[in-house]
Amino acid sequence: MNFLAHAHLSFNQPPIVVGNMISDFVKGKKQFDYPEAVHKGIMLHRAIDTFTDTHAVTQQLKLFFKPQYRLYAGAFTDVVYDHFLANDTSIFLNDDALKQFALSTYTILNDNFAMLPPGFQRILPYMKEYDWLFNYKSTSGIEKSFTGLVRRSAYLKESAIAFAIFNEHYEAMNLLYHDFYPDLNRFAAHHLQQLLNA
Repeated sequence: MNFLAHAHLSFNQPPIVVGNMISDFVKGKKQFDYPEAVHKGIMLHRAIDTFTDTHAVTQQLKLFFKPQYRLYAGAFTDVVYDHFLANDTSIFLNDDALKQFALSTYTILNDNFAMLPPGFQRILPYMKEYDWLFNYKSTSGIEKSFTGLVRRSAYLKESAIAFAIFNEHYEAMNLLYHDFYPDLNRFAAHHLQQLLNA
């Protein structure tokens, strides 16, 4: 999953939000340098990623991108999931609800800035300035996110074809999201409860 889903699947618990959002920037034993609640957010993030990557629906969605992008199909799929989450009115009733959620997430991250790993500290100002979490809602925001994947990748050369695939198969991808996300939400809620009770 991408940033919006990891924020949403932190269930409004600030230390979990921090850990869940920074996990990809925390390598090896560094995870144990964080307070226990933040570390549980890091572990939740990794469980969410494993559940997502191995889910049959994700495998199906990846097939749209695999012929062109092979190993990077999963990265495009993660962004696609965030788009449909941002537009899921059962979770974010309207634009204002999504905007307030995004602002709340940025505030939590900003309040814990000193704790964030350097790589995440560098991207947070851009995340806020360009309102990444809200802008997953628009197709133009997804186009920019795809471009960002290319910029951060050593091997991707373009994302225009990925964006064309996204537009061509939009409704099919939307149905797959709705098949998948309730399963993920239940899994993440249960797994977090297990972590908090441990």
